[in-house]
Amino acid sequence: MTKLLEQALEAVRQLPAEEQDGIARTMLALAGETVNGEPVPLTADERAAIARSKAAAARGEFATEEQVRAVWAKYGL
Repeated sequence: MTKLLEQALEAVRQLPAEEQDGIARTMLALAGETVNGEPVPLTADERAAIARSKAAAARGEFATEEQVRAVWAKYGL
């Protein structure tokens, strides 16, 4: 195991169990594995966010090119 992965795992150990499980599922997905062969369930907040996004799209509300560029720039991309 690399030192960077060890550092990341130590940081995750400090998080609440639910967050640890979310990170573990993400890691497994990135490694091509599944948890019990089942899809990851969405939280109520995630379902609500998806519903809001679908409703905004149905109304034709999309980010402008400038807004998208600003988000990419914020994260150095």
